[in-house]
Amino acid sequence: MNRGWFKLFGILLIAAILFSGCTQPAEKAAPAPAEKPQETAAPAPTEVNIPLGVLVDLSGPLTTYGEDIKTTVTIASEKINEHFEKAGKPYRVKIYVEDTKVDPKIALDKVMALHSKGVKLIVGPMGSGEVKNVIEYVRSNKIIIASPSSTADPKYIGVTSPEEKKYVFRFVATDSFQTKAIAKLAQELGVKAVVITYIGNAWGKGLEEFGRAEFEKLGIEVRSSVEYPDPPPADFTPYIATVEEAVNDLLKSYSKDEVAVVTFGYEEVATMLAQVKSDSVLLSVKWIGCDGTAKSKKVVEDVPDKASKIMLYSTVSETRGGKAYEELSKVYAERTGGKTPISYGLNAYDAAWVLALSFAEVYDKLGKYDADAMAETIPEVAEKYSKGEYGVEPVSGEVKFDEYNDRVGSEYRIYAVKEGSWTEVGVWKFATNSIEWS
Repeated sequence: MNRGWFKLFGILLIAAILFSGCTQPAEKAAPAPAEKPQETAAPAPTEVNIPLGVLVDLSGPLTTYGEDIKTTVTIASEKINEHFEKAGKPYRVKIYVEDTKVDPKIALDKVMALHSKGVKLIVGPMGSGEVKNVIEYVRSNKIIIASPSSTADPKYIGVTSPEEKKYVFRFVATDSFQTKAIAKLAQELGVKAVVITYIGNAWGKGLEEFGRAEFEKLGIEVRSSVEYPDPPPADFTPYIATVEEAVNDLLKSYSKDEVAVVTFGYEEVATMLAQVKSDSVLLSVKWIGCDGTAKSKKVVEDVPDKASKIMLYSTVSETRGGKAYEELSKVYAERTGGKTPISYGLNAYDAAWVLALSFAEVYDKLGKYDADAMAETIPEVAEKYSKGEYGVEPVSGEVKFDEYNDRVGSEYRIYAVKEGSWTEVGVWKFATNSIEWS
């Protein structure tokens, strides 16, 4: 063959190969093995903060009780957070403690300061005068407050209808209950005539009014009432002289065992007693106090001998909640060197729980805080909490509110100073208006 044929043959061969490649079915590439999807944990729910203000007296006339409340609410916040964590709930309580000195003006300042920080739930304030001074602000700004110790009748805190008190809850019975217990106490002690001394604020004036009426119902003479200012004076001698005069006048008609001084005040009673002279007639008669004096640390530290002489019988709304109370008392004792919680601290502990549980229920439904929904929910939650439906129980007994969101009382413990220490001597039962003596 010559070169032309070789060239033609090569061209035909290449064309045949190319044509053959085009007519054969193309092989499909094997699909790459699918990657196994990685398992990812469900995202944790975003933590929802519950800012909880705590307005207490840490440097004024109710320091004993303020410190007590601070301790119990701190313990409550820890227990509440444990409860939410175990339940898989995102809610966490954070407390903001403020000292009001039981001063109405300071209380309002503190409420406003807490509100500026986003706090819309508050345990406190303690005094009725404080509640009276903050009620308009909390109503206007839809802040929920839960006082563990304000006991003045609604009219003394400027309230004329339940709607005006919609956002204000009080986890303690009002003085209309307490004065019944005090009058019955006086009667059973054999008292036939009294002189009343009281602090001139909403709480003191309410106690004086209701107390006078209850004494008179039982045939106990109220010779006079001696009011002193709020804040209490440093010098009580003018007021002491007036009370002495009234007692001496009563002793013209009654024996010393039949006469009593009734004091409606706070721990300033210790200051008053310190200024009573050792030979004063006031130390020869009984003294009857109230929830402002019951178990006062200042009394037994500053004037143990004089307090023991007059015994200073004092009433306080206190119903203890069985196992829950015992558990709290154990933790409380560990943190306070063996002390036991006082009634107001018990009320504050339960108030913190009810506010937190109510917040969670409202937030679960609405996805946000809503004061009006809270106001409707709190009584319902309190009832369920009292029945143990959340797996926890109250430490202060059943929590039930009347139409004014004030707690319905059931009993008052009676304490007296014996040998320099407070001793429980009895309990007054509302249902029977009777005292069971220890």
